[in-house]
Amino acid sequence: MKIILLQDVKGLGRKGEVVEASNGYASNFLIPKKLAVLYTDKAKEILKEQEQKKLADLAKEKEVAIKTKEVLDKIVLEFKAKAAPDGRMVGTISYKQVEDELKTKHNLSIDKRKFIDHYQINAFGTTKLKIELFKDVIGIVNVHVSEDK
Repeated sequence: MKIILLQDVKGLGRKGEVVEASNGYASNFLIPKKLAVLYTDKAKEILKEQEQKKLADLAKEKEVAIKTKEVLDKIVLEFKAKAAPDGRMVGTISYKQVEDELKTKHNLSIDKRKFIDHYQINAFGTTKLKIELFKDVIGIVNVHVSEDK
């Protein structure tokens, strides 16, 4: 029996795929549990519409990511940190602090888990942080740390 999967089913396929399943498995388990629907002309049309909507949503997300990237490239975040007697920076600037600074001063909501670089900002000067905004769209934000006197 030909069916369209509404959710991922282990050993059978992923959501949105058209697969063949045995009549008993499809009619007694998959369809009653709302894991699949019969493959009909109407279901085929609905599936095609959903795929087109998903592609359009992805295109919109990518456009937003590109605009955010352009804004991020112009931003330089300023932080102050204390210096040790030998001139080194005391402490670190965390990604959470960078995220909060972007949100409060520039009204950009970027999750700290999107940062690609996984090293600490623990030196004075300018550091470039890469942020993956969307697949293949990487923004760079400059973080400048100066000595607090």
